[in-house]
Amino acid sequence: MNVRIKRIDKSMPLPEYQTQGAAAFDVYSRIDTTIEPQSLGYIPTNLIIESPEDHVLILASRSSSPKKGLLIPHGMGVIDSDYCGDTDEILFQVLNYTNSPVVIKRGDRIGQGMFVKLSRARSWDEQESMDKKSRGGFGSTGTT
Repeated sequence: MNVRIKRIDKSMPLPEYQTQGAAAFDVYSRIDTTIEPQSLGYIPTNLIIESPEDHVLILASRSSSPKKGLLIPHGMGVIDSDYCGDTDEILFQVLNYTNSPVVIKRGDRIGQGMFVKLSRARSWDEQESMDKKSRGGFGSTGTT
């Protein structure tokens, strides 16, 4: 799959898959950034990426991010295929859940990205009833 990409700072590396079996590529911080305690922050990734047709770019945190006190506030980031203009740098949104500032240095690996094949509903077939047993809410897959 060929992917169109623009780097803001060409001295920074292109995204990399760290191993042959890696599902996601690493994303780096373009600048030093401090995320204040109990705050949202935005880390510039240096990347503008045009997702291939019928794909979406998903951003996820690295497994080491919670050790640093950072989480993606809504679990993942969705980068739409039309977010790829000349100034549409991908920003990595994080939440510092600690009581201390978290410092991210230029070149730190801050997350990972993966392309996912996208399917969209062509139409909605609205029903009065789904004719299925209701399962309940969160944690409802266990036995009662």
